[in-house]
Amino acid sequence: MHEEATPAEERAGGSGQDVRPVHLRGPAPEPPVPLRRNFRFRMMWIGGAVSGLGSSMTYVAMPLLLLAVTGKPALAGFAAACRIAVNLVTSIPAGVWVDRLDRRRILLSCEAVRVVSTGGLVAALFSMGTGVPFGLVLGVAAVSGAADAFFGPAHAASLRAIVPAEQLFGAYSQEEARGHAALLAGPPLGGALYGLARVLPFLADMLSYAVSLVCLLLARVPRRPGAPDAAEGSAARQPTPGGGGMRADVGQAVRWVWQRPGIRAALAFSVLINLVVNAQLLPIITVVHDRGGNSAVTGLVLAASGVGGLLGSALSAPISQLLAPGRLMTAVAFAFGAALCAATAPLGAFWPAGMLLTGMVAIPALNVALKVLVAEETPEAMMGRLMSLLGVVSLGLAPLSPLLGGVLSQVLGGTGALLVLGGTLVACALLFMTSPALRALGVKPTPARPAAG
Repeated sequence: MHEEATPAEERAGGSGQDVRPVHLRGPAPEPPVPLRRNFRFRMMWIGGAVSGLGSSMTYVAMPLLLLAVTGKPALAGFAAACRIAVNLVTSIPAGVWVDRLDRRRILLSCEAVRVVSTGGLVAALFSMGTGVPFGLVLGVAAVSGAADAFFGPAHAASLRAIVPAEQLFGAYSQEEARGHAALLAGPPLGGALYGLARVLPFLADMLSYAVSLVCLLLARVPRRPGAPDAAEGSAARQPTPGGGGMRADVGQAVRWVWQRPGIRAALAFSVLINLVVNAQLLPIITVVHDRGGNSAVTGLVLAASGVGGLLGSALSAPISQLLAPGRLMTAVAFAFGAALCAATAPLGAFWPAGMLLTGMVAIPALNVALKVLVAEETPEAMMGRLMSLLGVVSLGLAPLSPLLGGVLSQVLGGTGALLVLGGTLVACALLFMTSPALRALGVKPTPARPAAG
């Protein structure tokens, strides 16, 4: 039925502008709840913070335990490699299942599995001490790697579901700060607890997973992409509409990435960045040792990375506004490579700490900017697969990083190794600066001006 225009609408000249009195207009959309009052986000953040602290404590305690059990550093390294390998192998199918199944149930199941597996290790340590079988420790490492493969993409997808798009940058900034704080506080705390009793850091890790489990229960993340909380029935657990087999689902994610040149270029660059950044640990330790630094000095130097990460997390908003994500990526890589080269200056054992802190400051801003970019562009029903695929590819060479750093340090010494690593990163940054696709990544199109007259 046709309705006649009101006098107010006629005076508006058909522009569609609502010129009615305020009391006659519809209710204005309510602004989103601030992150500090978003209960579901706070629960996920608290659970992740406690769980991350527990995991970072065992980052130090697990190698110490394996050395005590086996007396062979090679076996300790093998267990760490096993966890990484299981994580990489499991990540792609895990991403598919995250997109198909109940994400809340996946998150809760991961934490429950980690509570049980870590609890089994705790029980063995209580009863057998250092007589705990190596196979049990290896099994716990493998289970943790598989659980990480499922938990990571499910957590990323759930975070996007409970945080409005305009608040994603703030949410990812807080997540980044949480991670750096755990890496800064966890290792020394884990080492101290291990010195008191070998079982303590693992008991703390088990309890941290239990706390995370409770927080996830309280957060009540949506079960399916875009599904309301009321969708608790079977429809909420159906596979993504239109999805085929696992190979078809993975192929869909691969095509999505391949059709975006900017993301392809960023992904290729990230492979090189992660290879170099994860290879600098042994060269830094070698440089500090060659300059007379003891283990305490070495720990303080390495802690500078955590301090730089925390500082960078606080400054991520202003730093990210300086450049678009693609250009920020090349600038950050250039700065970190230059910092590694500058760390070789013969200015004492503590000098590399300042360079690590300086090089780390801009990295959180880059991480947050790239996460927000991917979250905004990725279809929600594909979040799990994309997060897994991007993680596997970008970290594909990272398992070789410790070997690369060790070989370079042995052949060239710590100073030579840092010069090679830093120089390689600087050269790669200069090369990728010439990539039009990377330079255009994340650049907002300039709105066209209306024609005159």
